[in-house]
Amino acid sequence: MYSRSSDLQARDAGYESLKYQILQEVAENDDISDEQLLSQIDEIICRESVKGHYSLREKIQYRKDIFHSIRGLDVIQSLLEDDSVTEIMINGAKNIFIEKNGRICRYDRCFSSDEKLSDIIQKMVSSANRIVNETTPVADARLEDGSRINVVLPPISLIGPVVTIRKFPQQFYFTDLIRRGSVTAECAAFLKRLVEARYNIFISGGTGAGKTTFLNALSRFIPDTERIITIEDSAELQLDIPNMVNLEARGANMEGKHEIRIRDLIRAALRMRPDRIIVGEVRSEEALDMLQAMNTGHDGSISTGHANSPADMLTRLEMMVLMGTDIPLSAVKSQIASAIDILIHLERMRDGSRKVVSVEEVTGFEEGEIRIHPLFRFDPEEGCLKRTGEDMVRREKLLKQGG
Repeated sequence: MYSRSSDLQARDAGYESLKYQILQEVAENDDISDEQLLSQIDEIICRESVKGHYSLREKIQYRKDIFHSIRGLDVIQSLLEDDSVTEIMINGAKNIFIEKNGRICRYDRCFSSDEKLSDIIQKMVSSANRIVNETTPVADARLEDGSRINVVLPPISLIGPVVTIRKFPQQFYFTDLIRRGSVTAECAAFLKRLVEARYNIFISGGTGAGKTTFLNALSRFIPDTERIITIEDSAELQLDIPNMVNLEARGANMEGKHEIRIRDLIRAALRMRPDRIIVGEVRSEEALDMLQAMNTGHDGSISTGHANSPADMLTRLEMMVLMGTDIPLSAVKSQIASAIDILIHLERMRDGSRKVVSVEEVTGFEEGEIRIHPLFRFDPEEGCLKRTGEDMVRREKLLKQGG
């Protein structure tokens, strides 16, 4: 055991030495193309392999790793290219965890140093025109492929730089959700009719429940003849709609100026002749602007929010609206009941799968309360979503569509 461990340590040390040497040699030619860089890496590896006796497999791995270290995102680049990895969690340079197939496990590789991780963080956030440093230690950004990044630096983080990367599939359809057991074909067909009939839909769920993925799939039912405005904190939606405008919020600069909030974008969107407005997620007082948009002729709008149940989502929406106005609570509840037609709630199950657990209709505002009743509910015994047998109350939009 001791000799094998020593061999592994010697091999790692040899790789780090080789990597350092290549980095030193190619540093002077930073403006060369990727093909030229790979050729130069190959040349140095072949030259040094005589001393290190590297196998063909090691040469290929070293070539890939060193290229990623220079042009990519170092040890996490391969994870970003792996479609089965849905989340990457970096807890300091030496601890990386990944979510794969719904399960969280530790990654067997790590960054060489805190400095290297810091360089990669700056590379990621600068590409999205974001700033993160000791003065501004928290930042949200996105990669070119749409993956969402959250960064927390010391002194806020006590374990070193923390990075969480949420990946999203490039194309996702309801057929994929049905195949995965996230929703039934019957429910998918029902939701398709609701989207086409321009019902206002709100998707709720906890962190990692699959809200954005579901919103992406649901939005594919929108006719391509309509004009859609999407509004997000950090652009994640990947919709295939010809007449679509994507708007993204912007944080304040170093002087605390020029912030553009979600609610600013909603107000701007109303002047852009939208047929529907899609707000990626509401978290605060922008909920009032979203509800007003739904209530002023923009039927078919969709949004998401964090909550543990449909009833909890309604309560949270009430609180969000009250953050930005002093109107009576009864008026807020009436506004919500009038604006939102359908609540879809998702949950992440113990096995890591994500499922729709309820589809509820908002039927109105009576006796000081928002009334909802279930149309679909998840049956834990059968492990699937089932129709409750309740008929829809607000069928006017369906009737206009001939449904």
